[in-house]
Amino acid sequence: MRPVLKPLLPRGLYGRAALILIVPIVTIQLVVSVIFIQRHFEGVTRQMTQNVISQLRFLESEMEQADDAAGARARARPVAAPLGLQVSLPATWSSQTDRRNLFDLSGREMIATLHEALPSLRAVDLVTDDKVQLLFGSEFGPWSVSFDRRRVSASNPHQLLGWMIFTSILMTLIAYAFLRNQLRPIKRLADAAEAFGKGRSVPYRPRGALEVRAAGAAFLDMRGRIERQIEQRTLMLSGVSHDLRTPLTRLKLSLSMMPEDSEVQAAQRDVADMERLVDEFLSFARGDAMELPVPVDPVALVERATDNALRAGHQVDLTAEGAGKATLRPDAITRAVDNLIANAVRYGTRARVSVSVTERSVRICVEDDGPGIPAERREEAMRPFTRLDAARNPNRGGGVGLGLSIAADIARSHGGTLRLAESPLLGGLKAEMVLAR
Repeated sequence: MRPVLKPLLPRGLYGRAALILIVPIVTIQLVVSVIFIQRHFEGVTRQMTQNVISQLRFLESEMEQADDAAGARARARPVAAPLGLQVSLPATWSSQTDRRNLFDLSGREMIATLHEALPSLRAVDLVTDDKVQLLFGSEFGPWSVSFDRRRVSASNPHQLLGWMIFTSILMTLIAYAFLRNQLRPIKRLADAAEAFGKGRSVPYRPRGALEVRAAGAAFLDMRGRIERQIEQRTLMLSGVSHDLRTPLTRLKLSLSMMPEDSEVQAAQRDVADMERLVDEFLSFARGDAMELPVPVDPVALVERATDNALRAGHQVDLTAEGAGKATLRPDAITRAVDNLIANAVRYGTRARVSVSVTERSVRICVEDDGPGIPAERREEAMRPFTRLDAARNPNRGGGVGLGLSIAADIARSHGGTLRLAESPLLGGLKAEMVLAR
């Protein structure tokens, strides 16, 4: 039962809250309406019909005392006129079966009461001009009597239904307005948490009920601790990088003043490798914490990174689909794309870059014709300082295992992810970075 109904239920908080609110009200209204109308109006109809039955019995007894049909008509007129009854003798009816409208619930009770109390009654017609027409049988032949329907039915029963429906709609609207006011702080908290997950810090102030305020205050404390931790990490690594650059600069200066030989050249290469390692460490530690997101053109960012690779002599192709701006950190995205392209051309001979801008996301894909990464080790490849083989040894021209980690960290800070797969076009590695727009 549950799997069948689950796809039909609303997924949003407003829809579910409205469903919780509306279902009990509608159920109560239906139960009250059915019970009240059935018991009240059927009881009232039965009581009013009994009053008319006593009059019909008196009229029938007067007509039975006559000797012929003319005498019966003569005795019926002075009795029927004061009682508001119209008598026809003989009666001309095309049908001798009971007739009522389908939704005439009080009419059903009236017909049953009349047949039960009047044995000579043959048929009841309730579908003609708000009149009740009764067909009787007698020794003088069939005769009929008609009277106003209001004498045996409660007047204007629809007014009660109208007031019930109007009151239900009014109370539902009032309750929904109150409920929306209570749910708005939860929606704001969710929006603030979602924005922080995408790397944006939007203004937020706890409001609403005590529980919502407590959750909002806890979110603000958590956001503050995370921001302070990122800032402290960035400052610490920046200081370490600065302290390392100073002796490296002195070493470079000292080596440049020495006579060049094989040992000096080897030392200069070691210093260059150390500078590159320091730069990668700093780039990983800094991430994009110190940069504010701004609306930019993702296609232009990827084109700039591709142009840099082309100027460096690498074979890189670019395809773009879609257009529009997205709220991103441009320097961080450029750094991530540069790392992906650098990995692609380092382990392959050519790279293919594609960018797709959709209504809700930005997809940047970098493919190469290199050896790729086995499926069981792709998750490991995105961990910091992970080198999968000797080709990634920094002493042999490789990196320190931070290229994919930096790209993955930047993607997560934009509310996205980095996916690794096999390239269907080039046969190497396919790195797809999906960013929330």
